[in-house]
Amino acid sequence: MERPLEATRMENTTSACVLMERKTHVKMNRKQVMLAKLRKSCSCTPQKLKNFLMDFLPVLRWLPKYKCKEYIWGDVMSGLVIGIILVPQAIAYSLLAGLKPIYSLYTSFFANIIYFLMGTSRHVSVGIFSLISLMVGQVVDRELLLAGFDLNDDASPVLGDGSLQNDTQSNTTAFNLTIAGMNAECGKECYAIGIATALTFVAGVYQVLMGIFRLGFISMYLSEAVLDGFATGASLTILTAQVKYLIGIKIPRSQGHGMLVITWINVFRNISQANICDVITSAICILVLVTAKELGDRYKHKLKFPLPTELVVIVVATLVSHYGKLNEVYASSVSGAIPTGFIPPKVPPFNLMLRVAVDALPLAIVSFVFTVSLSEMCAKKYAYSIKANQEMFAVGFCNIIPSFFHSFATSAALAKTLVKTSTGCQTQVSGVISAMVVLLVLLFLAPLFYSLQKCVLACIIIVSLRGALRKFRDVPSRYHVNKVDTFVWIVTMSASALISTEIGLLVGIVFSLLCIIVRTQRPRTALLGQIQDTNFYEDDLEYENLSSIPKVKIFRFEAPLYYANKDYFLKSLYRLTNLDPNLEVARRKKYEKKEKRHLKKGDHTTANGLGIGETTLQLVPKQTDFQALVVDCSSILFLDTTGINTLKEILKDYKDLNISVLLACCNPSVIDSLKRGGYFGKDFGSMQEMLFYSIHNAVQFAKDQKLPADCSV
Repeated sequence: MERPLEATRMENTTSACVLMERKTHVKMNRKQVMLAKLRKSCSCTPQKLKNFLMDFLPVLRWLPKYKCKEYIWGDVMSGLVIGIILVPQAIAYSLLAGLKPIYSLYTSFFANIIYFLMGTSRHVSVGIFSLISLMVGQVVDRELLLAGFDLNDDASPVLGDGSLQNDTQSNTTAFNLTIAGMNAECGKECYAIGIATALTFVAGVYQVLMGIFRLGFISMYLSEAVLDGFATGASLTILTAQVKYLIGIKIPRSQGHGMLVITWINVFRNISQANICDVITSAICILVLVTAKELGDRYKHKLKFPLPTELVVIVVATLVSHYGKLNEVYASSVSGAIPTGFIPPKVPPFNLMLRVAVDALPLAIVSFVFTVSLSEMCAKKYAYSIKANQEMFAVGFCNIIPSFFHSFATSAALAKTLVKTSTGCQTQVSGVISAMVVLLVLLFLAPLFYSLQKCVLACIIIVSLRGALRKFRDVPSRYHVNKVDTFVWIVTMSASALISTEIGLLVGIVFSLLCIIVRTQRPRTALLGQIQDTNFYEDDLEYENLSSIPKVKIFRFEAPLYYANKDYFLKSLYRLTNLDPNLEVARRKKYEKKEKRHLKKGDHTTANGLGIGETTLQLVPKQTDFQALVVDCSSILFLDTTGINTLKEILKDYKDLNISVLLACCNPSVIDSLKRGGYFGKDFGSMQEMLFYSIHNAVQFAKDQKLPADCSV
């Protein structure tokens, strides 16, 4: 059977009518397509198995092609620099995660090795990240509190007789009272890492499942404004959590909503108990770190690699603390014993996974989004491609496998990635070098950090937040560029800081989507005028010297037409054309009734005192100064059922007033929707007189139409 003719009128310069005929698309049998894809995916051949292995472990693809002489020096240098940065950051970020420093070192080691095997980005640095550590720490603190543990790191439990009780014994007792069925010897530290590994395992499983089902598109709903606001709000939370270490006061670790406000209240209430040794140490460390960072930023083009300021500060501070006996003399809080070697692997506790399953979802999404966005940034800068789905698998297994080795969640980190690229990194071989530096610390050097003050670690964390906190300076320029994005940033940042990070992320996503919906609900509308001596038309409120078309109104609606903005479409159309066809028809009918009553009485004068011959002129209202309405559909991306019915409604209403409605610049999907909705009639016979390729074609057609002798109803 032949396909019915579907064409759009277009007038060329010689006034000849040209028909734009649609191509015929062969419809494929969906069942056959699905079966073919299923057979292809289920088939197993040696070549397919090899390709699968190469895709799953990209290192097998690029490592045999490694140009040793060209790449090795840059990879070794960047690997050493990142390793030197990783060690102090790993120890410092353990405070955020509420875990011992040894677990942060494990995390840094395993993440670099696994991403080396599975990652597709050559430059991104995967490991501990302050934001992820904070999210892990909040879950760990909550579960410890629910289990009856004391969150104060340095507090010693007090028995009923006033004597001090051994910390491990106290924590074990509280543990057993709350969580039955677990190992009786597992105390606070054991339970904390159990929560962290369970959370990390579940987050990794989520990421792998998202990779299998190709749900990477979820990251599209995290706009730049949402991510920046989330990072800035979380940075304020991180800063707040470190204040007690900066000044050496002992306050309870706040949990739940409003943690930032509660913590600051507790800080000011206990400010008189500040440890003078910690305050002086913090001031010196922050001064040194900030000065070194500023100098590094200013002269980075002259430096071949960044100054290892954090490592120098940690080494010097540890020596001063050890030989000055700051812990014994001034009661300054220190890191404590850090064991060497590896703890035997252990399966994450499955009974804790259900407790943290909800918390793992935002953790998985944030970890993936930061990793992919940084990977894409590096790939664009250095002209290569990454596979977003494989990145999902890589980050997922960077969480799943290390969770068996007492590690917690990881992600790509912006600061370390920028350092990596600036120090000559060529491939992920640099990640292996960084892992070897961490391994050296794990096996031999970890005990040397026993006397390192916690206030020094807090200083390193706070100074590392400079980039995120500087976003406040960008608010005026952001507002100048886009006001809506600025409000999204402010709302996300405020919710993340004042409520909680997870809720802040959710609030940011929802608010961002609401902004999009509102902008489509109340889009720009305009009446168009003709640019002089051209075939083009533009908004007559935005441009000067536009010519109006006699007897023709051209209406533009800059959004999809669907159920949420249908009323706004009609109101805008009636307001701009200064004619509501429903009211006009009702007015005319009311007038006709009055006229009929007068005629029945034998009165040859109408209700307004005029003769019957003059009545016709009164029936035509002054505002009906056009005979054709052209709707510019170039910005209407799609129509739903309500949108189709709305266009059919205005077609009928204006037809009652002898005003023709012409559609111009419709895209193929809109045309198909109109056809399916019966807008052009059953046989599409009038389609060529209702649908036009351009606004100018529609205007020319309207001008050529002959006005009826009587325009009255």
